[in-house]
Amino acid sequence: MKKSIIYILNLFLFMACTTNNKSIFQKATAPVAEKKEHVRIIHGDTVVDNYYWMYDYFGKGPDSTQVINYLKAENAYLDTVMGSTAEFRNNLFTEMKNRIKEKDESVPVFRNGYFYYTRTEEGKEYHKYCRKKGSLDAAEEILLDVDKMAEGHSYYNIGGVSFSDDNKLMAYGVDEVSRRQYTIYFKNLETGEIYKETIPNTSGGSVWAADNKTVFYTSKNPVTLLSEKIKRHVLGADPVSDVTVYEEKDKSNYIGVGKTKNKKYIFIQSQATMSSETFFIEAGKPASAFKSFQPRIKDVLYDITPLEDKFLILTNKDARNFRIMECPLDKTGVENWKEYIPHRADVLIESIDEFNGFIVIEERKEGLVQLRVRQLKDGSEHYIDFGEPAYTAYTSSNPEYDTNIVRYGYTSMTTPSSTFDYNMVSHEKTLKKQQEIVGGYNKEDYQTERLYATAKDGTRVPVSLVYKKGLKKDDGSSPLLLYGYGSYGSSMDAGFSSSRLSLLNRGFVYAIAHIRGGQEMGRHWYEDGKLQKKINTFTDFIDCGEFLIKEKYTSKEHLYAEGASAGGLLVGAIVNMRPDLWHGVIADVPFVDVVNTMLDESIPLTTNEFDEWGNPKDKDAYFYMKSYSPYENVEKKAYPNILVSTGLHDSQVQYFEPAKWVAKLREMKTGDNILLLKTNMEFGHGGASGRFDYLKDIALDYAFLLGLEGIDK
Repeated sequence: MKKSIIYILNLFLFMACTTNNKSIFQKATAPVAEKKEHVRIIHGDTVVDNYYWMYDYFGKGPDSTQVINYLKAENAYLDTVMGSTAEFRNNLFTEMKNRIKEKDESVPVFRNGYFYYTRTEEGKEYHKYCRKKGSLDAAEEILLDVDKMAEGHSYYNIGGVSFSDDNKLMAYGVDEVSRRQYTIYFKNLETGEIYKETIPNTSGGSVWAADNKTVFYTSKNPVTLLSEKIKRHVLGADPVSDVTVYEEKDKSNYIGVGKTKNKKYIFIQSQATMSSETFFIEAGKPASAFKSFQPRIKDVLYDITPLEDKFLILTNKDARNFRIMECPLDKTGVENWKEYIPHRADVLIESIDEFNGFIVIEERKEGLVQLRVRQLKDGSEHYIDFGEPAYTAYTSSNPEYDTNIVRYGYTSMTTPSSTFDYNMVSHEKTLKKQQEIVGGYNKEDYQTERLYATAKDGTRVPVSLVYKKGLKKDDGSSPLLLYGYGSYGSSMDAGFSSSRLSLLNRGFVYAIAHIRGGQEMGRHWYEDGKLQKKINTFTDFIDCGEFLIKEKYTSKEHLYAEGASAGGLLVGAIVNMRPDLWHGVIADVPFVDVVNTMLDESIPLTTNEFDEWGNPKDKDAYFYMKSYSPYENVEKKAYPNILVSTGLHDSQVQYFEPAKWVAKLREMKTGDNILLLKTNMEFGHGGASGRFDYLKDIALDYAFLLGLEGIDK
């Protein structure tokens, strides 16, 4: 008898279902999704997609009930298979939660006469936004009590908090669904009144003009969720009548609005992957028309930093790894740009943070961030020393312009997240705060390394790893989790995780493969892992896995892979290419249905991604992305154990991609390895909004990995 979804949830538990006979998981009858033929014909290529119907939930088909029933059936199946780990997961959650200091406070940031900070309380999932006037000894003002605001909501997120220059008004965005659609609210900080006027469907952030009553914000398309328009709102006016000051016509561009640190200008930036344009006005003239700093040029990116007497322009024009140019305040066109800091083939310039008298330049050399301090008066320079082989460093919150102190963040795989204040004149650094690990943590118990794997084409690929000292490295018996991303030029730097200790303390090695498609080794690292060179991302990761096996850090029987979002595409591709290399794989919110998503311009973000993946309406781009898209390349073969997660309200990688992928894998895979899909029915791309709830997802991942190793305590 044919059913819309054929699934029988067998509650009788059988033998362990993995090949190494150590797994603590149980067998049950898996859900089987109904097949409904959908034919895609493009460029003379005919593809039958039997699970296309899963798009139904957001209105692409007649009945969303079938989709929900399937997702619930997969959740129930996971609960059955991993039922024996329920207590272990709870213990892992408690263990990780207990490392977090519940009553805590961020390092106060001084801005315009006030110290701003957030603090958390014991047993609370959220936090409070607070400030003190002039001194940390002053009385506390609680600006937003998010714990109270979030009551009754399964998801609640505050974003884009901003303050008027006179310190009297506050704007903030609220997302209650987890689709990154924020409603902007306004609060009078003198009276405590939250105004009735609200602005829906925004990116959350807003920028105050110098008149303390005008704000600029980014409005989204309600269907595609693209950032489409910059609008101007005057407090007291009906938001329906807000003026559009800029509308982006190119759907491949993201747009946003911001205010310069010296408070002189408001910038609108429009940027695609390979080109950008900035528009600006004086902050004191909010009704004036925005003018272009420099019209967009094909394959040219630029970013503007205003100083007292000039603009600095960070650009890749004639400079693959970027250089810094300068121009007068009144002549901004490219014909007026002169070189300020030249391009270097071995150093990527990533950003500039400006101060009155200094700039701090964030650079990247040999995969590691450097902070370069330059005095504007005489051009003298120096670098801040960090002293570890693999780490993450970055300029932190520095809203004050008139200061010689730069705040930066620092962490490594063995050093908890730390905040430093650095005096750019005396070169003195002051540790303001280091993440406290409740129950104790001894850095000396752990070892971090920076290694290089050699890719098939001879490229040296960095690998950062950490493990507990005493690791056996002579027989490959240690379990190892290899993490990767490799897209959008995003560099995956080595940082600390208190939750990760739960893996390390149970004998796992944790490694990050700094593969092409990121930007760790310079702009070429990104360019060699995108568009028609995307395959390098996947082969680099495979080569890193093989290298770690060769060096006896692990073996095939104990090697695991994890990736999220575009990193989910990575692990989806490598299980098709080398299913034999991995004992288990975790794919979090994975981008796995590349061709179908990139063909559908009504899906959020699709048009913004053409410069990253290609436009499949182009024949060559279509066949290239089809050659690696995980969903397109599922075959009848033995796949490793796989755990997949998604969120029903995910606006970045929508739920139907992993759901379709799992359904097709379940149809095609051979062998007894487990395949699990977890759908969070209330959240989106970033998971839970509370500060502890997300640990439940990590506990599930860790129970999966440890369970495959036969570890349940």
